Amino acid sequence: MALLSMALHERGLGAVSLTGSQAGIITNDRHNDAQVIEVRPFRVQDEMAKGKVVIIGGFQGVSYKRDITTLGRGGSDTTAVALAAALDAERCEIYSDVDGVYSADPSITADARHLPELSYPVMQEMSMAGAKVLHSHAVQFAKEKNIAIYARSAFEPGRETVIRRIAPGTIIGVQAVVSQKQVERIRLHGEDAQVLFKQAAEFLESEQVPIKEVNVTGITTAGKHSKASFVVSTQNIYGWDQIKAALKNKIGARIDFDTDLAALSLIGEGLNRNNLPLLDALDLLDQNAILVFGITTTSFRISLLVPRDQVEKGVQLFHSAHFFLCQ
Repeated sequence: MALLSMALHERGLGAVSLTGSQAGIITNDRHNDAQVIEVRPFRVQDEMAKGKVVIIGGFQGVSYKRDITTLGRGGSDTTAVALAAALDAERCEIYSDVDGVYSADPSITADARHLPELSYPVMQEMSMAGAKVLHSHAVQFAKEKNIAIYARSAFEPGRETVIRRIAPGTIIGVQAVVSQKQVERIRLHGEDAQVLFKQAAEFLESEQVPIKEVNVTGITTAGKHSKASFVVSTQNIYGWDQIKAALKNKIGARIDFDTDLAALSLIGEGLNRNNLPLLDALDLLDQNAILVFGITTTSFRISLLVPRDQVEKGVQLFHSAHFFLCQ
């Protein structure tokens, strides 16, 4: 921030650098994965009114307790879009080392296609399923304020992906194949697994570990023979082995961990209109001897838990099956 400000001053441009707290970015108190709850950009507006270029440090904020916090993976994107929303901007341009969003990770699939336009929900699902171009929280801010996000390359201008509001039904079908390589499923069983799940969820919340894909079944009046499960993406969790050991010690023999898993996801609009996309996906994996350990569906996503050492093969198979992808 300071170096950029100095460089602009040398070129005759007035500039000022601000930290996240100076810029008014207020978060909750999850210190290493904080959520922006409010932006008060009064100082930013004052400096802009003086004609200055305002440079703001991304990835950081201040909690309502006045402690410095960091926003976790993709925090700089979240900072940019949250500020754009607070300043009533029409668009937010995000520059990185890639020229937008692709139908698959180009490092896994050589023929991944550049996607020139995506809707907010599709981009959000891609982010939550493992795509690294934009963070889901950044997309949420943009969606709430109807701000178009332009994802561009800082080194090769020319192409971009625009994330904006698109009328439902404009694009139907799978638009992207996304994977998340470090996933574990936690299973709880025994008498009243719902109580065990609540204990596990409260403990993980205290350790700032988010959970997803929650499933609780078999609850009876007596609370016997019930089961619960949820999924944790462990890639960005510091000290996961120690947290897992503490959780196992807390719950005891009624908890099991399914490790060495990955999530393989198809993303697009209208995936729950019928069962064909899911059935086709299961058939393709079965034909190629890839086991499926779990299934989750939403309006914009089909996610399959598969062995971690086969997830890249799964991405390539889905992407090469052109009937999955919108033409």
